[in-house]
Amino acid sequence: MRLALIYATFFISIFECFAQNDSLRNPYFKSYHDKITASVYYLDTSNSFQIASDNTDPKIYVNLIPNRREQIGFNLNYKIIDIGFGFAPKFLSQNKGDSHSKHFNFNTRFYLKKWMQSFTFINQKGFYISDDNITAQLPNMRTTKIGGSTSYVFNDKFSFKTLVSQNEWQTKSSGSFIPSFSFYYTNLDLNTPDSSHSDIYVFTLAPSYFYNFVISNRVLIGAGLALGAGINDIDGDTSALYQADFNLKLAYNNDRFFGFASLNTISFAQDDKVDPRLNDNIATVKLSVGYRFDPPKKIKEVYDKVNER
Repeated sequence: MRLALIYATFFISIFECFAQNDSLRNPYFKSYHDKITASVYYLDTSNSFQIASDNTDPKIYVNLIPNRREQIGFNLNYKIIDIGFGFAPKFLSQNKGDSHSKHFNFNTRFYLKKWMQSFTFINQKGFYISDDNITAQLPNMRTTKIGGSTSYVFNDKFSFKTLVSQNEWQTKSSGSFIPSFSFYYTNLDLNTPDSSHSDIYVFTLAPSYFYNFVISNRVLIGAGLALGAGINDIDGDTSALYQADFNLKLAYNNDRFFGFASLNTISFAQDDKVDPRLNDNIATVKLSVGYRFDPPKKIKEVYDKVNER
């Protein structure tokens, strides 16, 4: 089994301190920030691209798909500390290409009252071309994406954290209108003798609606949809851009054990008048099971002392 990804994330954010206090007082959801949450997960995530051209007959659609997508990992969370470790073994069906293919993916969110800030960093090496007729390797192709979105949750009764983490659980069905402003920068380099790299900037504004449907005390379905528009800049060429996001989560929860399956997609498509077009898609499928337990007394004492300072 070859390692194609090793990542470790550690963040401490003062913003979540405010969100934690709010959630503890809200009867519509329950907070587990005072517990240590340990989980194992399977993750299928990638940043793929589609090159489309209308000036041909028939139209040409070429997909650029990263070789490394599937990961297995472990996550440990306590209050505002989140540590994760994962790797992408080659034996998983979607992990193609040679051992030089790489995938590093980091995502996190910060909360301040009703504001939410997401951050994404994706670095990939090794792609393959896929269309109706051919499949070819691009072993040296690299892409780097950095960006995120700023969102505002209107409804105090809606728990967005229930959709993205297991530190909170919606206890009564509720939804919210959530407008978001997104910015992403992508560097795309085919690394072939006759190609050069491209710098891609995306700015979008997308209204969205999310809803957590509580089926029982232990089961819920969360879903969200966003449709927006903005501006796309590729090496100085500007065009209109459309955004479509979809989120779906099926979760089981009690105070100790939990499990969930989630699907998240973020799609950016250029205006049809642009030729050729470079469409961008971020897709994530995650399966996770975990356990919550009380922190050892020593860990709690150390954390409290650091937090006080």
